[in-house]
Amino acid sequence: MTTTGVPGELILLRHGQSTTNAEGRFTGWADVPLTPHGEQQAVRAAWLLGRDGLVPDLVHTSVLRRSIRTADILLSHLDRAWVPVHRTWRLNERQYGALTGRVKREVRGEAGPSRYQAWRRSLTEAPAPLAADELARLRADPRYARLADGGPPAVESLADIVARVTPYWADVLAAQLLTGRTVLVVAHGNALRALVAVLDRLTEREVENLNIPTGAPLLYRFDAALRPTVRGGRYAEPAAARAAAEAVAVEGHD
Repeated sequence: MTTTGVPGELILLRHGQSTTNAEGRFTGWADVPLTPHGEQQAVRAAWLLGRDGLVPDLVHTSVLRRSIRTADILLSHLDRAWVPVHRTWRLNERQYGALTGRVKREVRGEAGPSRYQAWRRSLTEAPAPLAADELARLRADPRYARLADGGPPAVESLADIVARVTPYWADVLAAQLLTGRTVLVVAHGNALRALVAVLDRLTEREVENLNIPTGAPLLYRFDAALRPTVRGGRYAEPAAARAAAEAVAVEGHD
């Protein structure tokens, strides 16, 4: 590995709006498509990156189509469809277990505001696991055939996602940044929350208050020790991203 002395830039992007985002449902590892609005968000993200001169040299996505499609649209509009792309389950959304596919508003009404908020935003809380038959179908998916320890999890807390994202940061992303390249990660709300928690060394309370909006590029620059030069990074459109993150925070409250 050749290092440049100046680390590259890291761009984090939550996929565009999915059909279950639009319906106000927990999505998890369910493989759902983007909405037309979500596709337009990917186009907008490409325009913002082009405006700021942020052209990715390498791209990482999850193995879920909403992440893959967002990256494909973005790269096409940047005329960078040829750059290397790596897909990994480690960047998948949180496994929401028994909440998968359920309407957030209904879950909040049944469980109460406190438990609902803990399930969505705490570091350690997790809902009930995925039903056995649904988990068996997921574990039969060829995308997960090589996963160790029995395959896909039945449910995850955010701490579990931190545990699966951390080695990917340390072994893959950090190594690429040290070569001076611009790295784009197109993933999911909770996978990116976990990655930001690692990058910024967030406290548990800070993790609870962190919300990542769809389709909003977030830029990290680093010092020579791979510490963020600006804690929390910088959104390409700060005001719009802040408003969208506030909307994420209150999903299911209406």
